[in-house]
Amino acid sequence: MSIITIIVTAFVIGYFFIAIESVTKINKAAISVLMCVVCWTLLALGHEGLIASGVLQNWELGEAIERNLGEAGTTLFFLMGAMTIVEIVDQHGGFNWVRGALKSKTKRSLLWKIAFMTAILSAVLDNLTTSIVMIMILRKLVQDKKDRIWYAVCVIIAANAGGAFSPIGDVTTIMLWAGQKISAAGVISEIIVPSFIAFIVPTFVMQMHLKGDLPEVVDKKEAAVSEITKFQRNLIFCLGVGGLCSVPVFHTLTELPAFVGILGVLGILWTVTELIYRKKEEHDPLAKRVTKMLSRIDMATIMFFLGILMAVATLSEVGVLTAMGQWLDETIGNDYLITGAIGILSSIVDNVPLVAASMKMYVIDPASASLCFDGIFWQLLAYCAGVGGSMLIIGSAAGVVVMGLEHISFGWYLKNVTWIAFVGYIAGILCYWVEKMIF
Repeated sequence: MSIITIIVTAFVIGYFFIAIESVTKINKAAISVLMCVVCWTLLALGHEGLIASGVLQNWELGEAIERNLGEAGTTLFFLMGAMTIVEIVDQHGGFNWVRGALKSKTKRSLLWKIAFMTAILSAVLDNLTTSIVMIMILRKLVQDKKDRIWYAVCVIIAANAGGAFSPIGDVTTIMLWAGQKISAAGVISEIIVPSFIAFIVPTFVMQMHLKGDLPEVVDKKEAAVSEITKFQRNLIFCLGVGGLCSVPVFHTLTELPAFVGILGVLGILWTVTELIYRKKEEHDPLAKRVTKMLSRIDMATIMFFLGILMAVATLSEVGVLTAMGQWLDETIGNDYLITGAIGILSSIVDNVPLVAASMKMYVIDPASASLCFDGIFWQLLAYCAGVGGSMLIIGSAAGVVVMGLEHISFGWYLKNVTWIAFVGYIAGILCYWVEKMIF
C-alpha cells in the first residue's frame, strides 16, 4: 500500500468520525486536530519515497508546512477577530434594536421580516452568530412552539443564503476571498440576487404554514445595559458593525490580507472600550472588557478549522486533489453540475473541507472564463457551498445551532424542509445562469 493511499485512508477515517460526532459524543475539533497530525506525520515519514518516485518535485517538508499554515492562518485570524468583535457588540446590547424592528401584527409579516433581517445580518456578521441572535429574539416574540419552529427554519435558510453573497458572511466565502479566488465587489454583485432568490422562494412556501395574527408578548425582563450610556452603546455598535463592513474596502485599497483589516477594527474597538471602562476596576463584573470576552471565543471551532485546513493541505501536497479535479473535468466538465454537486454534498458533510479541497483541486487560470479571478466556478462555489448546507439541518453551522436551541429533529426537517430548501437552491443556480446568459 502506497503512502498516498495510507494518507487518504487516514483522512477518510478521520472525516467519518467527524461526521458521526453526534453518535460518538467526541468533539469534532479533537478528531480534526488528530487527523491533521496523523496525515502530516505520515507525509513526513514517507516523503522521501514520494520525492524519489517523482510525485514530489523541488519539495521540502518545513517549507510546505509553513506555506500551508500561513494560508490557514489568514482565515483563522480573521475568524477570531470577527468573533471577538461580534461578542463585544452583543455584550453591550448592540443587537437590542433588532427585536424592535421585527415586531409584527401577523405571523406571515413576521416571517418575511425574519427572512430579510437574518439574510442582511448574516451578510454583515456570520450565519452562526446571526442564527443565535435571531433565535433568542424569536423566543421573546413567538411563544407557540409549532409556529416558532417554522420561523427557526427560515432563520437557517436565510442565514446560509445571506452569508453566501458576502465576503465576510460565511467561513467558505472568507476562505475564497482570503485565497484570492473572488473579490468582494464581484461576489456581492453576481451572487446577491441568486442568494436572495434562495431564501425568498422557500419563505414563500413556508408562509403557507403560518396563518392569523401574532399574539403580543410582553417581556418583563427587558434587556438593559445600565453601566454605559446610550451614546456609548451606539458608538460600540457603529464601530463594530461598521468596521466589519469596511474590511472589504480596506482590503481593496491596501491589498493587505483581510485579517489585517479585521484586527485593525478589533484594535480600535478594544481601545474605545478600555477608555469607557478606564475608571472601573479590573475585578468589576460590570466592566465588559475585551480581555474577559476573549475567553468566550469558541476556540474549539478555531481548532476544528485549523485541523481540517491543514489535513486537506496534505492531500493537496501529494497531488490527490489535483487528480480529483482533473477527473471531475473529464467526467462532468460542467461548472454548474460540479459546483451543484459540491453544494448538495455540503449538506451531508462540512462545507469547510469541501471548499478547502476545491481550492486545492483547481487553480486560478486567467485564460479561463470559469477559473479566472472572479470566474464562474469560484462564484458558483461560494453560492453552492453556502446555500447547499440548508438542505439538511446538520449541513451548516446555522442548522446545527438552531437544531440544538429549538430541539428540531433531523427526521422532521428531512421530511418537511429539505425539499423546500432544495427548490430555493436550484432556483438560485438558475438565476445565476440567467444572469450570465443576459450579461
